[in-house]
Amino acid sequence: MVCCSRLLLRKYGNFIDNLRVFVKGGAGGMGLPRLGGQGGKGGDVWMVASKEVNLKTIKDKFPHKRFSGAAGGNSSVRSLKGMSGAACEIEVPVGIAITNDNGVKIGELDKAGDRLLVARGGHGGSFRSNFEPSKGQNKMVRLDLKLIADFGLVGFPNAGKSSLLSKLSHAKPQIADYAFTTVKPELGKIRYPDFKQLSVADLPGLIEGAHENKGMGHKFLKHVERTKQLLFVVDVHGFQLSNKTFYRTVFETIQLLTLELELYKKELLSKPALLAVNKMDLPDADNKFQALLDQLADPQKHLQSLSSDLIPSHQIEFRHILPVSAHMGTGVSQLIACLRTSIDEEAELEIQDAAQKKLESLQTSPFGTKKNTSSLSP
Repeated sequence: MVCCSRLLLRKYGNFIDNLRVFVKGGAGGMGLPRLGGQGGKGGDVWMVASKEVNLKTIKDKFPHKRFSGAAGGNSSVRSLKGMSGAACEIEVPVGIAITNDNGVKIGELDKAGDRLLVARGGHGGSFRSNFEPSKGQNKMVRLDLKLIADFGLVGFPNAGKSSLLSKLSHAKPQIADYAFTTVKPELGKIRYPDFKQLSVADLPGLIEGAHENKGMGHKFLKHVERTKQLLFVVDVHGFQLSNKTFYRTVFETIQLLTLELELYKKELLSKPALLAVNKMDLPDADNKFQALLDQLADPQKHLQSLSSDLIPSHQIEFRHILPVSAHMGTGVSQLIACLRTSIDEEAELEIQDAAQKKLESLQTSPFGTKKNTSSLSP
């Protein structure tokens, strides 16, 4: 059995997950009229992904939140072609989506070193070609942080996600018997004996109606988009947000979680998923867990008794279903092993899929027709 030495948890203080900044390309330089020179191009503005910064770093270091490329140099007698203006490079966190003020995506930066041009510098003036120098592009852009992790924890408030992380590590996330004890994303690393590391994102709890931006709403769901796999964490005794809301059984809870993901973006249901059924130390937990297994084995049979507004159009097939007790620590080592197994299985499937696509491309001619691989008849 695979085990880990520790899950290291990094908590975000004063967490910022979006930032709006102004970017402006440098203006082009003037051309020399008498000799027909050409001005230098204005400097571009680039965003470069770095693991050394976060959005709070940018906000604190650049309170004005304005970034500009340098102006291009003017043409002169000594240099008929003016120098290009210096580019402006803004270091941003890995896992950033950049959009304009209208919400149109400009690009994403998913790994360290990725670069994205966000504002072009203006072209230099040229009297030989009879055109004036131009100003650089300028715009407001939004930086939207979507956490990248191998696993995203999905569960309603009080499901025990923070408690589960506290058993996997020596960290002490905020834990209490009331809703929304996790209000800021927390990232951690599971380190295995063979030095393999898996990242886990413990995200703010969601509630019914999250797809309509209720509660943490889209703030939660957008982070789920950028996790490779999902780890559902549910209370074996079900869930009730308050005495003013409906009680949901554990089976209904899973349906609601699935429905919220589906209504926000149905592609989320295509992610590999595992299920951790928590609080197995409480009375009658074994009977409730066995009943859940029976329901998940034949969900259509049991969905008939549920209200239609609780039923997603697709059911998630969990790769692993594990009973755990975050309070007692039971089942944690099995969970850690299953997380590793699931990631390794998915990596193997990706390798096989890539090999199959490469084989298909080799079997296809440049004209789009299949090569005849059969032997020629005499």
